[in-house]
Amino acid sequence: MQQVNALIWDLDGVLVDSEHYHYRAWRETMRLLHYDEMSLVDFRRTFGMRNVDLLRGVLGLTLSEAQANDLADMKEARYRELVRSEGMQLLPGVQTWLAAAHLAGWLQAVASSAPRANVETVVDAVKIRHFFGALICAEDVRHGKPDPEVYLTAARRLGVTPTRCIVIEDAPSGTQGARAGGMASIGVLTTHTELVADLVLPDLADVPFEAACALLDNH
Repeated sequence: MQQVNALIWDLDGVLVDSEHYHYRAWRETMRLLHYDEMSLVDFRRTFGMRNVDLLRGVLGLTLSEAQANDLADMKEARYRELVRSEGMQLLPGVQTWLAAAHLAGWLQAVASSAPRANVETVVDAVKIRHFFGALICAEDVRHGKPDPEVYLTAARRLGVTPTRCIVIEDAPSGTQGARAGGMASIGVLTTHTELVADLVLPDLADVPFEAACALLDNH
């Protein structure tokens, strides 16, 4: 019997370029605390982290769990407003890969550290929800990347064994998590200049989807 394969997509920096919206939303929200020291460099090294980890661990803010969650909720609400009002575009090659994987009978999922409302807002804004059999978000897991929980949850929801999955990521924590979950990985250099993955590309327009098929066969 033919085995089922799956692509598991990160969201930010892989499907879409959302960095500028996230950064604007954080800067606007942090100003409410009279904290205006989040540089773009600081932001980029936290991209993909859970919000509470960013606020406490990276920025060093002394906040209760409730305070951190309230602040994060304000930021995410502002982010969604920006997406809805200004629109968003898929990154190069993404539409082609989504369609080719679908045509080839591969299952697909999103595995993101973002809140569900963000993920749904984005996939609806760029009209790609129909490609995915599962949307795995922050609410679905207890541990953030590089823990493999988000990818393993996606594989389980799709009904695909991890060794038949390829994770597409743009961050070191993501490719590390894929490896920890026993999955092949493709790293796209959209937000980082260096990644350790089974296949590293400038973007998905650089090679055809058939590269994923070969990667899985050789993993």
